Parts: sequence; structure tokens; C-alpha cells
Amino acid sequence: MTHMDTMETSATEPTIAPDFPRIISVDDHTVEPPNVWQDRLPKKYRDTGPRIVRAPLKEMTFLGGRFKPVMGAPGDDGPIGDWWVYEDLHRPLTRLDTAVGYSRDEIKLEVITYEQMRPGSYDVPQRLADMDVNHVQSALCFPTFPRFCGQTFTEAADRELGLLGVRAYNDWMVEEWCGPAARGRLIPLTLIPLWDAELAAAEVRRNAARGVRAVAFSEIPPHLGLPSVHTDDWDPFLAACDETGTVVAMHIGSSSRMPSTSADAPPAVGSTITFANCCFSMVDWLMSGKFERFPNLKVMYAEGQIGWIPYILERADVVWEENRGWGGVADKVHRPPSELFADHVYGCFFDDAFGLKNLDAIGVGNVLYETDYPHSDSTWPKSREVGEAQMGHLEPDVVDRIVRRNAIELLGLTKDGLWAGA
Repeated sequence: MTHMDTMETSATEPTIAPDFPRIISVDDHTVEPPNVWQDRLPKKYRDTGPRIVRAPLKEMTFLGGRFKPVMGAPGDDGPIGDWWVYEDLHRPLTRLDTAVGYSRDEIKLEVITYEQMRPGSYDVPQRLADMDVNHVQSALCFPTFPRFCGQTFTEAADRELGLLGVRAYNDWMVEEWCGPAARGRLIPLTLIPLWDAELAAAEVRRNAARGVRAVAFSEIPPHLGLPSVHTDDWDPFLAACDETGTVVAMHIGSSSRMPSTSADAPPAVGSTITFANCCFSMVDWLMSGKFERFPNLKVMYAEGQIGWIPYILERADVVWEENRGWGGVADKVHRPPSELFADHVYGCFFDDAFGLKNLDAIGVGNVLYETDYPHSDSTWPKSREVGEAQMGHLEPDVVDRIVRRNAIELLGLTKDGLWAGA
């Protein structure tokens, strides 16, 4: 075959797309095994600390963004489930906690036991196997029982026990969930005692010393009865994150209040507008002055999607330019909010074709990919297919940045996308 023949043949053959990069998911979830706190709390707290009780469900509602389960007594009628019991809190495991493997129409608001969930929800080897099925190399996991920023411990009465509970979870997260069996493929995300910024700072530093680079925080702290980011109350915590390179990770629902419209709105309303809290939160941070006070601070919004970001940045810049004199930010926000976003904020998505079509207005370096395993919204086991379909118009280098490289840089992973530990 001549050189000309080769050129003609290659010109007519279809282009073979490069392999889709192995995914680094920045928002998956762990369902804590029953023994996490029983194995780690002092003996005097075993009967009041978090523990699993198998009991019937009396009633359960999820309306207006509020989840209200009621545990029945032994011998009562009703479906049987496993419940976390902690002080006077009774919180059941539900199908929404671990829905992968079920068809969408089979996923209902119901209580379940550990035997009724996919083992990858709580078992490390099984999780790695499910990640392999889904083309996922590494994953950062948010908690279930402590809720998305550990507010379960903040709401408890006994602060000493609450602090022990936070530390026990973090020890389990680092030493077991992300321990040797995970082979660097599970990335630790730790909690803080939200009720005390100095204790929170100490916990950030304790975990940073063993290689942790992400900590969970509330998207809207005042919804939890805590100070807003506009105050100085959080500065010790933020200073610790700034100094250690610890990313502040905020998941939808981490304010214990999902967005809704009315007390009788069905869950579908809130599910459609789950991004709203992230939107409100991001504007809070951009107008707070914290990014200028703490120049190394990074925040990320898990499961918030990204399609809404361009308009908010545009509007925030207009307000900053036109209204900052009376808007209460002239003395603390000295750069356009869109510039602060570019340097400090990351949006996370698992299914957002619109956002990807407007990537230039967001910033290639400010977007992270996720799979949301094992929740009902998860794209498992087709996260690769979803990504290929929605990112097909992007250059391979851009896809690699979104699916892998941005997460590697943000979370301090090895060049191969693994957590190296302390």
C-alpha cells in the first residue's frame, strides 16, 4: 500500500474515540456498619451511643422536605427494619439510602434491614467490586447515619458523647473504610463537631496529619441553629482548612432542610430543585469575604449539579458592580464574585447535559464528576455511559480534567488517582 493509499484509507475510516477515563467520584455514600460506634466508644456510652436495633415501622412520611419516621415497639405490626438508635433519636435504614440494583419503579420510601441492601453499601471489598462494574477508580464517600455533615451529633444533648461520636466516625473512616483493604481507592471525608469551631479546627488538623484532605460542612449552617458564614464564628475552622489544604465539602441536604415549596409538596418537588440550597449557599460564600481572608480555601458542592451556575455568577457580578455600596459587601469583597468562584469553588454533577453545554461559562477547572452510589439518583452501573453521552462534544483533555484530574489536584491524590494516606 502506498503512502497515498494510507492517507486515503485513514481519511475515510471513522475516528475511534479514546477510552473514557476511569472515574474519580467525589460524591458517593457509605452506609455505616452496625459496629462503628459500639467498637469505639467508651463502655459507659455503649447503651446511649449509636447502635442498631431491629424493630417495626409505625409510620413514616416525607413531605415538604421533612423526613419523619416513627419506630414501633417490639411485637407491633408493621414492616421490620434496622434502626439507628442514639439518645432519643430513632432513624431507620431506608431503601432511599441504598437503592442501586433496583429498578426505579421498585424504589419506594420503606424501611429495610442490612440483609436487604446491596453489600457494597457497607462492605469495602463489595464496594470496590461495584466500583469496577461502574468504571470508577476512586470515590469520596459522605456519611448516612451522621447525616451529610454530622449534624446528628450536633443535635444530640450530650456534647461529650457527641465529640466522641464524631472522632469515632473519623477513625473508622480513615482506618477501616479507607484502610488497607481499600487499596487507596476510597478517599476519606471526615466530620467536625459543628457546635465548637475551635474543636472543629483541632479535628481538621488531627485528620490532616494522617492525610485527610476533605471535611464535611453544612451548606446553610443557620438552618441547623448555627452561625452563618458571614460571622467570624467559623474563622478558627476555616483557618485550619486554609492551612492544611482541607476542602470544605457541602452536600445537598447538609442543612437538614431540603428545598421545597409547601408543607404538602410531594418529594418530587424537592427532588427537582435539590440544587437550590447549593445556589443559596454559594452566594453566601461569594459575598462573605471569606475567600479573601483565607486565600487557600476551597469549597465543593456535592450533588448540586452545575447548570444553574452561569446565571448566578452573572447576577452576582452585576450586584457586586452596581449595588455593593449599599449591599453590605464593599468593605470585604474586593473582586468580582465570578473571579472568586474560579479560584475557590467546585460544582459537582452526575447528570447535567445542560451544564456541560455551558461549560465555558462555568470553567473547566471548577467541575467534578460523581456517581452518587448507592442512592436512588445514582447513575450506577452506567456512569461511564452517561458521561460518554453527555461529554461527547468535549475534547479528551477536558473530559479527563472533569472526570479525574480536577479531583486529583483538589483532593491531593497521587497522579494515578489514589489516596496515599498520611
